[in-house]
Amino acid sequence: MKPSTPVAAGDEIAFSVSLPAPLELRAQAIPLDIVYEDADLIVVDKPAGMVTHPAHGSRDGTLVNALLAHVGALPAQPKRDDGEPEPAGVRPGLIHRLDRDTSGLIVVAKTPHALSMLGKAMQRRAIAREYLGLVAGIPEPDQGTIEGPIGRDPQHPLRFAVRSDGKPAVTQYAIRERLVRASELVFRLETGRTHQIRVHMAAFGYPILGDTVYGRRDSRLALTGQALHAWRLRLRHPRTGESLEFETPPPSGYQQARDALRT
Repeated sequence: MKPSTPVAAGDEIAFSVSLPAPLELRAQAIPLDIVYEDADLIVVDKPAGMVTHPAHGSRDGTLVNALLAHVGALPAQPKRDDGEPEPAGVRPGLIHRLDRDTSGLIVVAKTPHALSMLGKAMQRRAIAREYLGLVAGIPEPDQGTIEGPIGRDPQHPLRFAVRSDGKPAVTQYAIRERLVRASELVFRLETGRTHQIRVHMAAFGYPILGDTVYGRRDSRLALTGQALHAWRLRLRHPRTGESLEFETPPPSGYQQARDALRT
């Protein structure tokens, strides 16, 4: 039947939909930049371009695939609030995530106890995460708090937007350096919504440079993704209670873009 074939009242149309193959986890020997590791957890500096966990658009080559090859096994996520298990267990050990083109620090639990304790710490905002980002323009005031609930963009299903019916989202920002028609900001997250910093900064009028989803490319720069880097991570060890703090510099592409914007 052609799409242009006219139909009439009473016609019956039969069709079938092929379901995507179920996601399967497999270990892959992919190099990791390990910042810290012990028997309970591992902290990794994820490169831009790497997906955090398998999804239907990225079935392998993810951080989780690499971690499985390094660790051997990761604890499964508990059931969701509705009692259903995580789909295919594709997020084992994960406490939080980073967008594909966002680089930086991720903490991953290696034991069920660590997964539970770190998950609870994240829920009560006891894990501090700071990001560095290059944005178009120089925000006014120099520092502040952006509050705007975030939900799916009804016009673009793969995007998110500030919406009255979205989930609460709070982002703190402060200017770290003024650049030429741009600036470097430090971001502190009070919530962890998908694309939160990118959505908030675009709505605020200062989109993250290199973000083609919520902003646009800057012809002055050779960025391959958004200039956003998770540079600091502070938490308490899930077993010992020891205070841990990690910091990692932005990747070379980010640093080159920042240098170019200084002149």
